[in-house]
Amino acid sequence: MSTDEPSPEVYESGRGMDAHNEAMREIRARRDETYDPREPTRVWLDEDNTPDGTRQSLTIILNTGGCRWARAGGCTMCGYVAESVEGGSVSHEDLMAQVEKCLEHEADNADDPAPLIKIYTSGSFLDEREVPGETRAAIAETFGDRERMVVESLPDFVEAERLADFTEQGLETDVAIGLETATDRVRHDCVNKYFDFADFEAACAEAREADAGVKAYLLMKPPFLSESEALADMRSSVRRCASVDGCHTVSMNPCNVQRYTMVEDLFHDGGYRPPWLWSVADVLESTADADAIVVSDPVGHGSDRGPHNCGECDDRVQTAIKDFDLRQDPSVFEQVSCECELTWEAVLERERSFGMPLAR
Repeated sequence: MSTDEPSPEVYESGRGMDAHNEAMREIRARRDETYDPREPTRVWLDEDNTPDGTRQSLTIILNTGGCRWARAGGCTMCGYVAESVEGGSVSHEDLMAQVEKCLEHEADNADDPAPLIKIYTSGSFLDEREVPGETRAAIAETFGDRERMVVESLPDFVEAERLADFTEQGLETDVAIGLETATDRVRHDCVNKYFDFADFEAACAEAREADAGVKAYLLMKPPFLSESEALADMRSSVRRCASVDGCHTVSMNPCNVQRYTMVEDLFHDGGYRPPWLWSVADVLESTADADAIVVSDPVGHGSDRGPHNCGECDDRVQTAIKDFDLRQDPSVFEQVSCECELTWEAVLERERSFGMPLAR
């Protein structure tokens, strides 16, 4: 991927995002770490709820040249590009070496091969600047004997021809799209993401053409929203996503404070708090009847930089969330309570995204 000045056609220059992008580029320039192009960013084994039931999963985060939108400035909360390889691209050989490392991890830690493979790049797996077509085809062949494949992409790169590499292997295939919210204004102004909900709908249609499904990723509480605004936005967004043909799963991810992001700067200046775990539970409980699998993975739960309550009940609420993910039974939340719920309710009632004026 080229590291030259981003082109307006690709990066939406002139559409009101230039100031956000300029600020994000300055923040990202503080990074001084380097990464090995033959080592994956992360790999782990877990369990996931799929349209075919609960499956053991192997999750792979490939270390690529990074998301092209992030290189222009990118999303206010996303620090993943800071873990990408310098130089803007990773060769086919190095990417396949990363895949081999992930297979070794699986062999060392699992009794059997995982039926579900999830591959992320912290950008777009279907963007051929990040993952060449040759590599995509080789990865599809490598995992062709598995049951289901999930790959990550922005809507721009969702093309039936690219997904065919997987579906023609006989793999049930899903595209994970970082939609963040179904509200265009929130996506543009709070997240600094350039596409519209209509583009997500078009990507779902393209995936259906390839006999693939879509997993929508939503962001709970981007910056500049109050807790109550974020809660209302997620309730609405889950239902709007679930109503789109082809979108069978909605993953609602609470924002956490990542390094080299605008959210981190706001956090250190006292201008941002990650969402309450009670808010996460509320969204899951109130949308349990939506026509989709609705899940959440509160990364960093219980820490100041991650979704948290008072500290005393965080692990219990997190356990209930994980239980809900697998069973889709909202009654799990009736089994957890804490005095800090009263504080959360007061926050919902009184917190405002615009704190001035205090009097008129």
